[in-house]
Amino acid sequence: MRTYTGHVTPGGTPDVRELAHLVITKVSVGGSWDNNAYVLRCRDTGHEVVIDAAAEPARVLATCGDGPVVRIVTTHRHADHWRALAEVSAATGAITVAHVDDAPAISVPTQEPVTDGDVVSFGRCELEVIHLVGHTPGSIALLYDDPTGPPHLWTGDSLFPGGVGKTGSPADFTSLINDVETKLFDRLPDETWVYPGHGDDTTLGAERPHLGEWRRRGW
Repeated sequence: MRTYTGHVTPGGTPDVRELAHLVITKVSVGGSWDNNAYVLRCRDTGHEVVIDAAAEPARVLATCGDGPVVRIVTTHRHADHWRALAEVSAATGAITVAHVDDAPAISVPTQEPVTDGDVVSFGRCELEVIHLVGHTPGSIALLYDDPTGPPHLWTGDSLFPGGVGKTGSPADFTSLINDVETKLFDRLPDETWVYPGHGDDTTLGAERPHLGEWRRRGW
């Protein structure tokens, strides 16, 4: 079996990770935007969730396979994360999900608006919604608390290897770094695997020593 690395390239082969109850497929779409789209499949039922139908709807749908896709979650309002949402939602009939504060800025209507602490269910799997304010007002992370191993966390553009996401003001930066520190780093163990909206994966343990540096530099 091919070892999961979390490294994907635009137009390249998806990377697949198999957990006890969940299969995670990561694919890079959108060419130079290099957005990550994720398809999560419940191994017990086959039900799937798409996280960020960012671009290239045909590739996203091919990654989904037979599905059924029951929900599509958009991590935040920026258009590079939902350019394929209309086509993928129409093709699958999946329920569209986004945070209530970002939903009005997404061109496809959000059928299931969520807030901090809500749960996104698919099959026998669940993702907890974690609201992280700063990159946008309604940015969210999604937490899968694997019963057989470390947690898995999809962070959109709020946390990357090397820092938090881009913010538009010092106040937004302070909000984001505070939320990331208290809601993610203070709560979750170092082994937590992080799947960002662009680029390679990381772990909270790899990033934790740099929190003070990020706060001092202000970005």
